[in-house]
Amino acid sequence: MPRIARSSSEELWRDESASPADRAADLVSRMTLEEKAAQLVGVWVGADSSGGGVAPLQQDLAADPIDWNAVTEHGLGQLTRPFGTAPVEPVAAAKSLALSQEHLVERSRFGIPALVHEECLAGFAAWRATAYPVPLAWGATFNPGLIQRMADTIGRSMRAAGIHQGLAPVLDVARDYRWGRTEETISEDPYLVATIGTAYVKGLEGAGMISTLKHFAGYSASRAGRNLAPVSMGPREFSDVLLPPFEAALRLGGARSVMHSYTEIDGVPSAADKALLTGILRDRLGFDGTVVADYFGIRFLERLHRVAEDGTAAAGLALNAGVDVELPTVDTFGSPLLEGVRDGRIEEALIDRAALRVLTQKISIGLLDEDWSPLPAGVESLELDTAEGRDLAELMARESLVLLANSEGVLPLAAGTRVAVVGPLANDPMAMLGCYSFPVHVGGKHPETPVGIDIPTVFEELRAGFSEVTHVPGCTVDGPGREGFGDAVDAAREADVCVVVLGDRAGLFGRGTSGEGCDASDLKLPGVQSELLAALLDSGTPVVVVLLAGRPYALGDAPSRAAAVVQGFFPGQRGGRAVADLLSGRFSPSGRLPVSIPRDPGSQPGTYLTAPLGAKSGVSDLDPSPAFAFGHGIGYSSFEWSGVREVEGRSDWEVDGEVTIEVTVTNTGVMQAADIVQLYLHDAAAQVTRPIQRLVGFARVELEPGESVRVALTVPADLTAFTGLDGELIVEPGAVELRVARSSDDIHTAVGLQLVGGLRRVGADRALTSVSTVTTAIRPELEGAL
Repeated sequence: MPRIARSSSEELWRDESASPADRAADLVSRMTLEEKAAQLVGVWVGADSSGGGVAPLQQDLAADPIDWNAVTEHGLGQLTRPFGTAPVEPVAAAKSLALSQEHLVERSRFGIPALVHEECLAGFAAWRATAYPVPLAWGATFNPGLIQRMADTIGRSMRAAGIHQGLAPVLDVARDYRWGRTEETISEDPYLVATIGTAYVKGLEGAGMISTLKHFAGYSASRAGRNLAPVSMGPREFSDVLLPPFEAALRLGGARSVMHSYTEIDGVPSAADKALLTGILRDRLGFDGTVVADYFGIRFLERLHRVAEDGTAAAGLALNAGVDVELPTVDTFGSPLLEGVRDGRIEEALIDRAALRVLTQKISIGLLDEDWSPLPAGVESLELDTAEGRDLAELMARESLVLLANSEGVLPLAAGTRVAVVGPLANDPMAMLGCYSFPVHVGGKHPETPVGIDIPTVFEELRAGFSEVTHVPGCTVDGPGREGFGDAVDAAREADVCVVVLGDRAGLFGRGTSGEGCDASDLKLPGVQSELLAALLDSGTPVVVVLLAGRPYALGDAPSRAAAVVQGFFPGQRGGRAVADLLSGRFSPSGRLPVSIPRDPGSQPGTYLTAPLGAKSGVSDLDPSPAFAFGHGIGYSSFEWSGVREVEGRSDWEVDGEVTIEVTVTNTGVMQAADIVQLYLHDAAAQVTRPIQRLVGFARVELEPGESVRVALTVPADLTAFTGLDGELIVEPGAVELRVARSSDDIHTAVGLQLVGGLRRVGADRALTSVSTVTTAIRPELEGAL
């Protein structure tokens, strides 16, 4: 389907040898006000205003059915979620999208197609597309390379469907586990979020997609974990905890788009915050791409934040702050914006600036090249749930599962074990999926339509591997009924082992126990699941607890009473198989906690990233110590660590230099397994309070039984930087420790070092990550010669 031919011209915007910025500038100079404004909006043809929407207040803010001809009269900036709004056959959706693009090119005076965006947080959010684990599971893998592979696979499938922009990853650092969107965060640690998030960006961008970072910034720190609540946070915490992942994803990952947050910080909504979207994002971090609005976020300046008296004022505030594109559909950037320019309330130069950014991006991805085609090659064979995707989803699920405890050695289950599989999630395929997976995000609104992908449950997979397996739900996820407890306990007593599968039901805006708008008042398991667990623990049968959830939950005394505890974070469509394989011993679990597991449901939230006053003390009877610390996880093998040292034997560390810490890791067990070396920084004394320790490096190694490797972690002094008293980012001389650890509360060896030199200010060129290397195997008996 060739692009409609254009007449030849010497106009610069047609010259494909010119730079995208120069071509865009020439094009903007030739456009009318209406044509420029049309490039700054998306259109959501499939928006449903009936109630059960997929965006906040969609039922109130989604416009009446779109008049396609009228809204595209002067062109169009974006098309919103043509695959992700309703179940549509992939090939039919791609062809329909191509027809829409053809129409836009025909009607536009300059033949400009729309840029098309979709959600892709847990895979391409389209019907019959592979559903991957959620970001919290990505963090649990401690495997950036695997995440990059996943993002590349997702990106290639989206490009094949005619999509250009993916609204992912989420780089919010988890601050309060009660927040419903905790499942969308990668971790409570900014370094882990930065490295894993950057890997995702590299994969998506490397596949030819535009990656949109969200939510910039502070969204995860809302008061009391309530979605869209204000954020109470000082500039130092904001700079040192929340910004580093965005900085890394922009500088190291090459992300070309950013989505503003719904939140407000110190009374200034992000969509209207020029200091944030221009001063920090563009001037400080060097971003030169497009800033897109979170859905309806500009209208929220009027309706929710009440800093704008009408849509025109909201549009002016957002444009002035640095927002370039209004999503999901035309609203304040439509007639309110045009009226504002005509009556002098909004400067046309702001529209020119945004249009230049939008068109530069469109040109850079080839949308205005003569050989561009609206229909991707090979679309007739388009398949979104491939064997490659399913295999990758299964591998990710395996690496993300965390074995928290195995006190009785029940795991792995022996062949011939009689297994009772109990719990509300034991035979529920939706237990594997987060709220941004298509079957949850959209599919729930279309119960008449098949899920579209195969999602085996834990019960089904265990039944395939063991001869005697029974199943009793016991209760629902969040209902009050206890009438199923008796049958569940009876089933447990008649079995050798009881596997109880508990956790969350993902959903949106109150339709689940985890997900956007599904915030929790405390960290107790929803409904009566805790009571069911207690009854099973009293049955006398060893109980293996499997948690499939979107946030960490406090389990009370259950970890000390259970035979084993496995934590999964919505592990994707092959999660049930991964859980069954873990329980059966087909692999050694290697996941590590990306968030701490609280000890009590009410004494949290509190992450490990705390200053000394946030730790347990004698002046409060509330103990915030976790039941399982950040970074914790065990497996079926055993590892010996030895020979920890700074490679050059130095104790001094130049404030502008780097040091390398080495450790030998030996698999002393009987099966192939992976271990994760974690490196934490402890600052003995600083001019402002600092976290007791924070992650600054890690390395994942896979070893055969008896195999040894030397792991080296090279840490630039820039990673010790923090925001000092004067508000500048500094590396401060003084005593520090680099702690080689198995988790944040399991320190193997602390290497004392002295940062030497003068106080040093660091800027946008600072190093953001450590470098890990794994060298040839070393025989343990030679270790002393090092």
